Amino acid sequence: MTPVSVFLADDDGRFRGVYRKLFDRTEGFRVAGEAAGGVEALRLILALRPDVALLDVQMPDGGGLEAARGVLAEAEGTRVIMLTTFDLDEYVHEALTLGASGFLLKNASPQEVLHAVRTVHAGHAMLAPEVTARLVRRFAPERSRRRHAFADEVLSAREVQVIRLVARGYSNQEIAGELFLSTETVRTYLKRVFAKLGVNDRTRLAVLAYEAGLLHEPR
Repeated sequence: MTPVSVFLADDDGRFRGVYRKLFDRTEGFRVAGEAAGGVEALRLILALRPDVALLDVQMPDGGGLEAARGVLAEAEGTRVIMLTTFDLDEYVHEALTLGASGFLLKNASPQEVLHAVRTVHAGHAMLAPEVTARLVRRFAPERSRRRHAFADEVLSAREVQVIRLVARGYSNQEIAGELFLSTETVRTYLKRVFAKLGVNDRTRLAVLAYEAGLLHEPR
């Protein structure tokens, strides 16, 4: 099996070293390259075309957001995971709208990092529950009056419940437990929601939920 190629972009050399060792020592992964700044990261990613790029939000030379903007526009096939801290919520929301596939806190465990890379490489979105919770507190109150028409006219009440839980970072299994449904039923609801709203992953669904103000209401 071809290993997943990963690019590391962070201005902290020690942090990159920890991640490099993690991927080098884990079967099924390889480090394609590294960068300490946004401009360098974008140049190398466009040249190397890794499967997954881990980009720190806060870097010199444009930072991770500018690098992500270029990667997502020009490097088809490379999926982006943003590395963030609790103090950078507004940047996380911007990265969501750009099309980043995943978010990790910089204190994530090795298991969480590997799981995130596997998840986005498989074509799915990865929302860390802690990041989602912070986004809810930061952005949902500002958008509580900006409801999309679909919230009342297109989606059923149950589908709205599922969307709220997805945006809070719940897995399908956790949604099933919360709503007393089977996981297969949850998957069916998600397929319907994706089709109705024209999205294809949980990240875009979360963005719509924030912008519609759905997270500011009771479950």
